[in-house]
Amino acid sequence: MDFGLALQNHHAGASPAGLTASADAVERHGWQSVWAVDHMVVAGNEAADYGWTLECLLSLAWLAASHSQLRLATGVLVPPMRDAVQLAKELATLDVLSGGRLVIGVGVGDEDDLGEYRNLGKADRFHRRGAYLDEAIAVWRHLWSGSKAPFRGEFVELEDFTFDPLPAQGAGIPIYSGGRSARAMARVGRLTDGFYSSRWGPDDLRDQWPAMVERAASNGRPRPFLATRVRVRFDAAPDGRYSVCGTAPEMAAELRRFADLGTNEFVAVLDAVEPGDIEAQTTRFAREVVARYRDAAA
Repeated sequence: MDFGLALQNHHAGASPAGLTASADAVERHGWQSVWAVDHMVVAGNEAADYGWTLECLLSLAWLAASHSQLRLATGVLVPPMRDAVQLAKELATLDVLSGGRLVIGVGVGDEDDLGEYRNLGKADRFHRRGAYLDEAIAVWRHLWSGSKAPFRGEFVELEDFTFDPLPAQGAGIPIYSGGRSARAMARVGRLTDGFYSSRWGPDDLRDQWPAMVERAASNGRPRPFLATRVRVRFDAAPDGRYSVCGTAPEMAAELRRFADLGTNEFVAVLDAVEPGDIEAQTTRFAREVVARYRDAAA
């Protein structure tokens, strides 16, 4: 099981220095990736969580220029809040500039995100956001493949167009479905290459993941990739919302449970925002928990 780090690009105090400290720590500990959250103009009741947000694609582009080994991931991008064709160009450009290191987690937002859709002039799309996401994935892959054939969908029509340069990964940029709805999980193995789990522990995944793997197989597709986004809390007791917490041995044992379920990449969510705190918490997790898990797995 590999490891990644959720960027704290969406908390008060998020800064270029904090992004850089996160990426530095990931490279230093031999982890694989950084994951950026996507919010732009949230409603007032969401201000505490997302009112201060560094835009996700620009945050990843910032890191791509200075960190040549990391996978750059969105966790998750919300295409229905944006324009599918413009996103196709932005994502292709980021993949070209990074030398083929982009991973795209996608979702539609939660039910309480209607205010953000409204602020972005997309309120009429809110109740069709799942359909928009499905079509966005289809038009991306159409454009990234180099096809010049027309594309005619419900939301996008392309007749006479040129789209270059193509992504370094071509139409094969990994796309992972995020979310906890039945429709989000149904995309796995049908439209996307994997699942980006959030807020779920091993027990939840044990109930849901096998059906996603089976769906992929029934569609003649490879086994999906499983990335799990999980809070990591040191010196803390369970608080009713799943997290990896407790003593170092207990935390390492939880990592083992994720691995046993088939998790390919564990994406740690730490509380730190300031560069020094990011370094301290990431190093502690790497040395006390990840190293213990790896020693036991060897």
